[in-house]
Amino acid sequence: MTVHVVVPGRVNLIGDHTDYTGGLVMPMAIDRYTEIRGTRGGDRVHLTSFDEPDAVDLPLHVEHPEAVSPAWGRYVAGVIAEMPHAQGFTGHVTTDIPIGGGMSSSHALEVAVALALGFSGTPVELALLTQRAENRSSGVPTGIMDQLAIAAGVADHALLIDCNELSVTPVAIPADLEIVVQFIAPRTLVGSAYAERVAECARAEALIGPLRHATVATAKTIDDPVLRARAMHVTSENLRVLEFAQALRAGRLIEAGVLMVQSHHSLRDLYDTSTPAMDAAVAKLMATPGVYGARMTGGGFGGCVVALTEPAALTTGWVVRAVDGAAVVSK
Repeated sequence: MTVHVVVPGRVNLIGDHTDYTGGLVMPMAIDRYTEIRGTRGGDRVHLTSFDEPDAVDLPLHVEHPEAVSPAWGRYVAGVIAEMPHAQGFTGHVTTDIPIGGGMSSSHALEVAVALALGFSGTPVELALLTQRAENRSSGVPTGIMDQLAIAAGVADHALLIDCNELSVTPVAIPADLEIVVQFIAPRTLVGSAYAERVAECARAEALIGPLRHATVATAKTIDDPVLRARAMHVTSENLRVLEFAQALRAGRLIEAGVLMVQSHHSLRDLYDTSTPAMDAAVAKLMATPGVYGARMTGGGFGGCVVALTEPAALTTGWVVRAVDGAAVVSK
């Protein structure tokens, strides 16, 4: 059986480092894609990639995906390990999502592999499976935002996602708004302080309870300055996501932009996931006429910044559109 899978990347407009505490996020699937074309059948998974010199060749039973070589094959292996009824597949991977750019290239690959190997289920089920695959293969305890945004994307809409309830509420993007992504520096979450941030949030929750229910005032009562800062970011960011959704719905773009900048400052000052290069990029954007707001986006420690702008306000970066989620477009 011949299969063609098309899976978008994602950009997060606001709500970073809140998903793994069951908080609120607002990403969108974007018109940059990972595609897999090939034939389903047999008892192995064999994939080549335009961007990788070495092929991946694996059986349909993988015990230790984190040990697979080449390195990009670990994401493939993680999906196989989480799919008890995976089908064999031989195919080729292409992508125009920047690898290591903070636009979810690895998550898009995992979702694409799951669909190529015969996954059948809801977008939430697909997101949960590929989240487990990511955690298992990379060792990084990421949340579910990226996979769910990629799986459940809605054209011309951002997605207000409650990462505790796993509910997705589309929010229309105003027609007179451009969303621009600028790539600043390559990064990988493997080996970064991402897992440390997850652990710090867990320690804060041990003191004040689930951060998704906590208030900023409660977060301020934590004695430990690091844990207090992490909790203050998460609790304030959850509020900003709701306010941003309301502003976008009402077309209050200046207000939405202010919230994005506040989010960036919180990630810089309270969560310590920005970098000088990211801060400089945001400052430059905010000094540009026609830019409503800008912030770093994604896991941090490098990657991309995203800006909301008037049409044609920027001449550098990628203007991205919100698109539908992952799909098998032909069989």
